[in-house]
Amino acid sequence: MRSVHVIVDGRVQGVGYRYSLHGVADRAHVSGWVRNRTDGSVEAVLEGSDAAVDEVLAWMAGGPPGARVDRSTVSEVDPTGASGFEVRDTA
Repeated sequence: MRSVHVIVDGRVQGVGYRYSLHGVADRAHVSGWVRNRTDGSVEAVLEGSDAAVDEVLAWMAGGPPGARVDRSTVSEVDPTGASGFEVRDTA
């Protein structure tokens, strides 16, 4: 089980990034959450198998059509045993 905290900078708000990520994470069987941040970035926590988390991280590096990812910061965190993936309100 792998768990990561991710912050994505660029043009990632107003382009469907969070809802697209929700679908990608669900299909990959990755749990966690995603939310917009007030600084214009997107923040997420992903939890799942190494391969599944890597698959979602690879998608996050490009995002949906219309997004522009300038930088992703990924930090390993302790797994929480989360189930499901949710889109949260802006932090």
